[in-house]
Amino acid sequence: MSELVTQLPIGNGIAGAPVARDRAALATVLSQRSGPVGVVMTMGALHEGHAALIRTARARCETVVVTIFVNPMQFGVGEDLDKYPRTFEADVARCRDEGVDVIFAPTQQVIYPNGDPQVTVHPGQLGDELEGATRPGHFAGVLTVVCKLLHTVGQVDAAFFGEKDYQQLVLVRQLVADLDIDTEIVAVSTVREGDGLALSSRNRFLSTVDRQAALSLSRALLAGLHVADAGGEAVLEAGRAVLATEPAVQVDYLHLAAPDLGPAPSAGPARLLIAAKVGSTRLIDNIAVNLGRA
Repeated sequence: MSELVTQLPIGNGIAGAPVARDRAALATVLSQRSGPVGVVMTMGALHEGHAALIRTARARCETVVVTIFVNPMQFGVGEDLDKYPRTFEADVARCRDEGVDVIFAPTQQVIYPNGDPQVTVHPGQLGDELEGATRPGHFAGVLTVVCKLLHTVGQVDAAFFGEKDYQQLVLVRQLVADLDIDTEIVAVSTVREGDGLALSSRNRFLSTVDRQAALSLSRALLAGLHVADAGGEAVLEAGRAVLATEPAVQVDYLHLAAPDLGPAPSAGPARLLIAAKVGSTRLIDNIAVNLGRA
């Protein structure tokens, strides 16, 4: 990160995208803007999936804010907080290229001035399922920081989240509904590489061999999609058959649910989700399926 940006409360206006480091600096920048405000929340290490979120926000909102904050609250014991990729200069450059209006890149002290907060957002039962079962406390950390960032930015008309992190998307929607937060949560489709692998900041940790094995995740989802007309059990069986051919992939779950992640319907819209460890890297993916229809 450049010395100049570090020294200034509001960054050096890199190609029209000032970097606000604290709440006062962010408020100063936003006071000079008007019209609908859209927010894209990130932990940095931006890729084309984040760019898709920014472009969607740009098309819908006059002011686009991108937050860059590696949130320690959503990492559990033994998870990869310390090795999570931090590529701030490249992230600022990508935001500049996408026409972002302001980058909010606070320190941990700014977001959590009193250390770990005593009051957090409880995600409810869904927070303990799927990803929550493997990563206890993860979604409490996610929802707490989302809530804090929404309040910090101020009147946020829309916040943009990728469908790749589908459980997170569902919980954030529940957050704004249950806590009466007047912000529209906009879902943006998963962005994939040409071979089908869902884009993720963690893909950079995959070896060449592991990356090839990781393709079985998207293949399993597509296999389920292709037999959706035969019903839920056929979807799961097709996915399991693909995963069984790749012993290097340690599957955590392959799960079929309703779009709100409740019990899967016997027919109609549903969501097929997968999580697996490939080498030392944990990956997630999902796809929409319509049971009972080809």
